[in-house]
Amino acid sequence: MAWIRRISGLSPIEKEGFYRILIPPSLYRRFGVNPLSLCDENGVRVARFFCPEGDRTCLVEMKLPGVDDPVFSTQLSDTTDVTQIDWDFIVVNDPASLKFNTQIDQDGRDTLFGWASRNIEEEEKAFSAGLFPGQARKGLGLTGEVIQVLEFFCRIFDIKSIRLEALFYHNAITYERYGFSYFTGYGLMKKIHEEFLPGGQLFKRLDGKTPFRNPEFAQTVRGRSWAIHVGILKEADEEILEEGWASPVMYRMVGKPRGMITFPNPTY
Repeated sequence: MAWIRRISGLSPIEKEGFYRILIPPSLYRRFGVNPLSLCDENGVRVARFFCPEGDRTCLVEMKLPGVDDPVFSTQLSDTTDVTQIDWDFIVVNDPASLKFNTQIDQDGRDTLFGWASRNIEEEEKAFSAGLFPGQARKGLGLTGEVIQVLEFFCRIFDIKSIRLEALFYHNAITYERYGFSYFTGYGLMKKIHEEFLPGGQLFKRLDGKTPFRNPEFAQTVRGRSWAIHVGILKEADEEILEEGWASPVMYRMVGKPRGMITFPNPTY
């Protein structure tokens, strides 16, 4: 039996004991949360574990009173291979930062991080505030710590690899730096980098006609990611690019990171 389903079949105390490992320790200190009771300084429980018996997915969240978004949310799922786990998503929000309603369009529908629909007005505000595509708030810079606790969780159960989909270009570049390799999408990522270099097709299309097409974007991860998000790939001539962005599938061997780098020494 795969591990998430097996753990979620334990008693509430036992499975919570395992899943709380996935909460980055720095969050306890930052927000004054007791790591044993999972309560804040006012005695309010701020951690949530959604892991019903028989389910192959677990969701772990930390949500502070008075803040409408979780400060931390991550989800893991079983795969058909018991030595591998799917890291479905990770969201880390700075509750002190401004929030932009990029996740809801003007008709009140969920944009699904901008892939189902878009809220252009809010995206422009988020972009001007220095955010990346898909972000509603600034993050807390915890990617490395989150990967560390995830690896520790995997070692306990002898899980050998972590698999994920990089939803945006900047996600893929970040995971490269943390030792993730590519199942799919490596060729696309290499081609994107080549065409953003001086003289490339994507470089030439950064003509400054919109805020998302600043010529300086060619050499930054955030700039490239926004340009891709608004559809610059579909304007290219080559087939590998004109189909648009397809989220790469990536993996990291637990304890044996080996990144496949497509953007050397990136500037964010």
